[in-house]
Amino acid sequence: MDGRVQLPVLQWIKKNYPVDFVDVITEAGMDNVLSNQEDIREVLRSIEISVNVNKSTRLFVVGHYDCRGNPVEENIHRQEISSAVKRLKGHWPKHEIVGLWVNKTWNVELV
Repeated sequence: MDGRVQLPVLQWIKKNYPVDFVDVITEAGMDNVLSNQEDIREVLRSIEISVNVNKSTRLFVVGHYDCRGNPVEENIHRQEISSAVKRLKGHWPKHEIVGLWVNKTWNVELV
């Protein structure tokens, strides 16, 4: 949900994938939410709308430096991003699901 992350991520996705628009589903500490919380029904409902109605073909799980909703070390974020990607792959096995890390200089890296 952090506004510092939105623009770098959107620019990176548009530069690296042939898309005109990017749906954004936010939650404070989303990497932690998707990897560790049991009840993610509301997030899944939002993703369902993006996939089924807006025809999104790939999903991105993003974690970032200085996350105030999930204040853990980078290596923990990266583990949670990977875990979240695997969890979502169970729901959308035919979709490309990509993990991204936004570093302390606000550059986007693949996880």
